[in-house]
Amino acid sequence: MSRVQFDHRFRQKNPSFVETGSCFDKTDTRSIKVRPGGHEALSQKELDISAFSFNKKTERKTPHAFVRKGSGAGGTLKPPKIDETPPIFPDENIESPSQRKEHFPAFSVRPNPPNSEFRRHYERGDLPIQIDHGGCHNRIAWKVGIEKLDFHHYLPIFFDGLREVEMPYAFLAEQGVYDMMQVGQSKVVSVIPQLIIPIKTALNTRDRSVIAKVLKVLQALVKCDDNEENLVGKSLVPYYRQILPVLNIFIRKNDNMGDAMDYGQRQQRNLGELIMETLEAFERHGGPDAFVNVKYFVPIYESALTAAF
Repeated sequence: MSRVQFDHRFRQKNPSFVETGSCFDKTDTRSIKVRPGGHEALSQKELDISAFSFNKKTERKTPHAFVRKGSGAGGTLKPPKIDETPPIFPDENIESPSQRKEHFPAFSVRPNPPNSEFRRHYERGDLPIQIDHGGCHNRIAWKVGIEKLDFHHYLPIFFDGLREVEMPYAFLAEQGVYDMMQVGQSKVVSVIPQLIIPIKTALNTRDRSVIAKVLKVLQALVKCDDNEENLVGKSLVPYYRQILPVLNIFIRKNDNMGDAMDYGQRQQRNLGELIMETLEAFERHGGPDAFVNVKYFVPIYESALTAAF
């Protein structure tokens, strides 16, 4: 009799929001008060007055904190007691990188409420898409030809859904963006100004999975019209001010594996490498002014097109 094999591996649970409800409900956005990518919900540190002026904040002593008669060593020949216990310093070699907690607000995840325009239009039935459950992987079944769609209306809606982390909205938005860029290459250039705010909102969430998804889309965006003119890449140069500041924050977030092997390289989850690849794509397809603008917002970036001597 053969033994039944059970799979006890732990799988990551798909994120879900309370506002979503069941698959038959509509997302309840009335209770959402936070702004996507806003920093209002972050914990604020107490302001140190002495760092900006000569004033110093002192605590008011209570009568129990005063020195009493016979408790001090001043004016006597009795030497004070010396604390011989060695100080405790954290050992960085023993502590693993996964145990170190980041207390810097710049890397903290911002709110990402489920109120994107893509979710609202999809639940209302305004988008001509549905999931095609294939044998190997899922696809999008378009009810209308992509070349017949109004890119000025639909493409910004799909880009706004890139910050979604809940299924099926995350899959539909990401795959819909790739399908539209693949078919309507000549129609993307005129829609670039409408795509900046959704891209900036998704990056400002500081969610690493969302940032990695947006970086892959940006690489495909500048390469969608891969010809001699590179109109899409050149059209993005004036909007580097809205895109690159977040990339400058996470550009050093590399996985220090040591001599170990990263078996998940094909998934491209290393933010540092993704950001460098994205900046190189910006420089290659952004024209002669791309490197100067990238260098202004990301000072540690070096040109990938300069010949080595």
